[in-house]
Amino acid sequence: MANYDIHQVHQAILGICKALDRVCADHNLTYYLWAGSMIGAVRHHGFIPWDDDMDIAMPRPDYDKLIAHCAEWLPEPYEMVCAEDDATYPLPFAKIQDASTTLIERAHLRYLGGIYLDVFPIDGVPDGRVRRLIHFGRYEYYKRLLYLVHRDPYKHGHGPSCWVPLIVRRLYTMNGLQRKIRHLLHSCNYGQSRWVADYDDGRKGTMLKEILGKPTDYQFEGCVLKGVEHYDEYLTNKYGDYMKLPDARHQRQHNFHYLDLNHPYRSYRDKE
Repeated sequence: MANYDIHQVHQAILGICKALDRVCADHNLTYYLWAGSMIGAVRHHGFIPWDDDMDIAMPRPDYDKLIAHCAEWLPEPYEMVCAEDDATYPLPFAKIQDASTTLIERAHLRYLGGIYLDVFPIDGVPDGRVRRLIHFGRYEYYKRLLYLVHRDPYKHGHGPSCWVPLIVRRLYTMNGLQRKIRHLLHSCNYGQSRWVADYDDGRKGTMLKEILGKPTDYQFEGCVLKGVEHYDEYLTNKYGDYMKLPDARHQRQHNFHYLDLNHPYRSYRDKE
């Protein structure tokens, strides 16, 4: 398990977000502080003290535009990683990472990159309870298969626990599952949808699009970043009483497997 100074992690991630904020301002893209980072903005005016990541979300049209132009718009050492550009990428959302650092989150999920900012697409959601159940059921099914394809099949040893991931690997590829997920998420046009979600929390994250509102200024670690206009409705729907601090046992970090804020991940890869 990596031993790291969370303040240094916060500063590294904040640098990524400030660069993204400038890119979005320059190219008229919409983004929102999201999930725990939106709680942090409202409750702490910055990071949740024990949190070692940062989340933002973008409406699907803006998200896709950023992916298409990230190589030319993002300043060094920042780079966007996503399934659209990397057939080995294991997640259904993108990250912007600092290529001058090295991070391996989990020993059994050895995707090598740098310290990062999570970037979630906000997609449309079908109207109607039954259609929504089917839609999210398909998404969760593909997401689970994606995890099994990427996970070390021998995480729990060489007994029966490895059989399912090994079978899934014979039936599906990472790239094929990512295409299925993208097709599903694009099936509900963001501009024409009343309901939206980031899909990371399943149906629980569904909300009326009007809750997002106009990107609104929030103080965050001494700078100004954009967040959800109607934050109380958004956070209450997602977390309940979001102003109440969780018990100490729930104040958890990622506990990264390996983290080096001083050396680029490509150097680590060259040594493997």
